[in-house]
Amino acid sequence: MPVRLRVIDSMSVFTDRRSSPAYRLALWAAVSLLLSVVSASAQNGTTGTYSVPTPRPINPATNTTNPSTLAGQRQNPFLGSTPADPITEVPLSFSLSSAIERGLRYNLGGIDATTTSAAARAARLGALSLLLPTITARAAKVYEELSLREVGLDIPGLPASTGSFSYADVRVFATQSIYSGELRYQYRAAAAVARASDFNAKDARDVVVFAVGSAYLQIVASAARLDTATAQLASAAELDRLAHDRVTSELAPEIDLLHAQVERQSAEQRVITARNELEKDRATLARLIGVSVNQPLVIDRDVPYRPGPDLTEASLQSTSLQARSDLAAAGAEAEAAALNVRAKRAQAHPTVGVTADYGRGGDRSHFDQVYTVVAGVSVPIYTGGRIAADVAEAESELARKRAEYDDLKGRVAYDVHVAWLDLTASQSSVTVAQQNKTLADRALAQAQDRYANGVANYLEVVQSQETVAQAGENLIASLYAFNVAKLALARAAGNAEAGAKEWFAQ
Repeated sequence: MPVRLRVIDSMSVFTDRRSSPAYRLALWAAVSLLLSVVSASAQNGTTGTYSVPTPRPINPATNTTNPSTLAGQRQNPFLGSTPADPITEVPLSFSLSSAIERGLRYNLGGIDATTTSAAARAARLGALSLLLPTITARAAKVYEELSLREVGLDIPGLPASTGSFSYADVRVFATQSIYSGELRYQYRAAAAVARASDFNAKDARDVVVFAVGSAYLQIVASAARLDTATAQLASAAELDRLAHDRVTSELAPEIDLLHAQVERQSAEQRVITARNELEKDRATLARLIGVSVNQPLVIDRDVPYRPGPDLTEASLQSTSLQARSDLAAAGAEAEAAALNVRAKRAQAHPTVGVTADYGRGGDRSHFDQVYTVVAGVSVPIYTGGRIAADVAEAESELARKRAEYDDLKGRVAYDVHVAWLDLTASQSSVTVAQQNKTLADRALAQAQDRYANGVANYLEVVQSQETVAQAGENLIASLYAFNVAKLALARAAGNAEAGAKEWFAQ
């Protein structure tokens, strides 16, 4: 931040009273007060004259409807990835859209949902196979000797066994279920579970978009904080030089120089902290998109401010009930649970099946036609209460799935409502923060002019600098919260991928 310097000779010169004990006591009291103010401002974010409250930043991949069964574990899969590229010295450049695209390919949460969907489809094929014919072939060469006494032919004069003999047997076996209510309902339930897994995989993509987009925007905010801290350090260094010149020329008290040194060192600490936070945010994004944390990254920091979408909360509430994939998945899971109840009840129904085989068998001289056809009906008469227990367990699972579906419908409405409130509040906050930043910059320029002309003391300049710092932080946080609120609204409405492309198009 540029500093305008102008020194006049009308400033009174301090005398040797600065060496008195009372003066030194007042000097150290003022320095202690300044240190406490700077420390409290750096740690707690105390607001200045022109500062405004802003919405709390949203942490990536939290407060989202997570479809993965691993989400409840300690490690959230959406915060991990499968690194795919070796580390290079050339920095990798990413825009918001390219980072999201890479996250959709390598994020662990998306991969987990995709593999779960594939397993559900395999289970559906397994349930279908029980309804289809099973055909097998067998060819055997048998060497055998039978005991006649074993079958009760212990007749005097007859040998005790048949003697060794052999024969060949070649057959094709087929089995087919003609009617089984249990198998039919099990297949329909497995098909519903497969649909639910596909919906969950689609919803996982929305979660990945939100997580990667939030992490990307966090880097943009951290980079802006580093730029602001660097500019504040340059301003503090210039003021430190000015204070040193004025104290040397006996145009200002020594306490001004101490104030300037404290402010410069505090600005150095803010730069170090901001740079550290930026590197950690880059590592977080790298973990989300399948890049090594040691790989240098360069992002497109030019994420322009664009007002919120031209939509209404009522329209988003109505469309989200049809667009949310996790809600569709919950409905499919409830349908599967209802079909599973019918399958358990069908265990008490008769089943009809056919088993047949056909082939040739005999010895070397005779190879005759052989076949078997069996049509059977199986009727369960007494199962010891097993079927009733299975039905009761399935009905309890159905009640739980229906309750989860009803709850999720309310949660969808809640997500849209909260995201809309955040978007509205953060959009207004951006406007106010921009105005406050302009006012704070003007106030700082005036304070610096007043100090350079000897009209004001250095404490007024320090307070103005803190106000500018807080106003800049408010603007950065407001822009970050606004952009993340747009992502959250797109995720809540069920169109995170499309919303990220449309609402953040540059």
